[in-house]
Amino acid sequence: MNSLTLKVDLDFEQLLKVVKQLSPSEKLKLNDAIWKEGMEIPTEHQEIVLDRIKKSKAYPERMLDWDQVADNII
Repeated sequence: MNSLTLKVDLDFEQLLKVVKQLSPSEKLKLNDAIWKEGMEIPTEHQEIVLDRIKKSKAYPERMLDWDQVADNII
C-alpha cells in the first residue's frame, strides 16, 4: 500500500478541486474514510427512526407520496 503524509493548508474550494481529480473508486474510499471516522448515531435518534418505521407500517394510509409532496414544495 502506498502511503503519503502531507500537511497542506487549503481552503474548501481548493480541497474540492483536488478531490474532483480523484478516480471514482478513490472518491468512494475517501467517502468511506470520512464517514467511518467518529460517526455514531445517538441512541435517541435511532429510536426516533425505528418508531417512525413502526408507525409507517402500522398506518400506511398516513404515508405521503414523495412526488406529490415535492410538487407542493416547489
